[in-house]
Amino acid sequence: MNKKTLRDVKLGNNKVVMRVDFNVPIDDGKIMDDTRIQAALPTIRHILDAGSSLVLMSHLGRPTGTGYQKEFSLAPVGAYLTDHCGLNVTMASDCIGDDVAALAAALKPGAVLLLENTRFHTEEVGKVDVSKLSDADAAAAKADMKKRQNRMAQQLAALGDIYVNDAFGAAHRAHASTAVITSYTSTAVAGFLMEKELQYLGAAVENPERPVLAIVGGAKISGKLELLLNLIDKVDAIIIGGGMSYTFKKALGEKIGTSICEDDLIPTALKTLESAKNKGRKILLPVDNVLADRFDADANTQIASGDFPDGWEGVDIGPKSITLFCAEVARAKTIIWNGPMGCFEMAPFAAGTNAICRAVADSGAVSIIGGGDSVSAVRKCGLYDKMSHVSTGGGASLEFLEGKALPGVEALDDANES
Repeated sequence: MNKKTLRDVKLGNNKVVMRVDFNVPIDDGKIMDDTRIQAALPTIRHILDAGSSLVLMSHLGRPTGTGYQKEFSLAPVGAYLTDHCGLNVTMASDCIGDDVAALAAALKPGAVLLLENTRFHTEEVGKVDVSKLSDADAAAAKADMKKRQNRMAQQLAALGDIYVNDAFGAAHRAHASTAVITSYTSTAVAGFLMEKELQYLGAAVENPERPVLAIVGGAKISGKLELLLNLIDKVDAIIIGGGMSYTFKKALGEKIGTSICEDDLIPTALKTLESAKNKGRKILLPVDNVLADRFDADANTQIASGDFPDGWEGVDIGPKSITLFCAEVARAKTIIWNGPMGCFEMAPFAAGTNAICRAVADSGAVSIIGGGDSVSAVRKCGLYDKMSHVSTGGGASLEFLEGKALPGVEALDDANES
């Protein structure tokens, strides 16, 4: 953690503009999971308790960037902050413009202004479709978008005296509100949530208590390939489960029936196994699996070791794999978990993921849970509070563990700056 944090700032009667990650699931105006909101509250309350006013900005979903879209409005979040968190919140109708600037200027100490979805403006993301343009026109379009993105970032920065980024879930994006904005602020620091995320993930990668175990699951290798390759150098053992394990099984010559498989990545799977072997790292693959004759909770099932019969697909790890994996979990002192062991959304196929949840919770190890599905699984098991750290940023935590720089972090003030 070589970046300045909120602890390094004297707040007082200042106006703070803060990037949060309020990209929460909303159904018919009701917030279905408030985890990300709750995670930001310690930073929010600290700022308000210090006598500052606060401008909050966030994205929600993936709007088209062509203006207001009701289904992506942050208004339900504003209502939630007022009704359930006891905050004095004013909801803006936009995130930039004269009206927004006037609302920010009028804020009194202890008051909060929540800006509307930053992604209602294409300038937030800063990308332009140049697929049908000539090289010259494409270069001109990109340059124009960069100017517009800088203009948006400058307007956002002008809403406050101090910039705080507490949106770890968006830290891997070089957007106007996450990275570009710092070019127009005199002070840019990490909030408490960002600080916590970086400390836990950084310690897991750079200075972990050993042995270190990585549990990597989910549907596809393609989304986790760089993670696997980077973790081989960092950990003592890797458990591979979920749909991605079937590509590894096929690479080893086993029949996998109709299971999900990325055939083009079979050579890469073999290379990964060879790399782990050469570096003395242990990789554990399922030794048995739960199979289904169709992708349905009411499907017929069987347990298979070795080859899968034709017409059957893997949907979970089997009982022998659960025993093997849980024994490895019990040996670990640091555990990084990203991705479920099977189709845990369907109760009949959740046994493997649930068993890993319980084993990690009972292990006594430092446990770091990253990735949306892993977090959902931990929450469904009722073991959220038993984990050392549950990351709020699936994509960001994945890229951090892959060894990539996060633009939203890189843009913050360095700790050694005066």
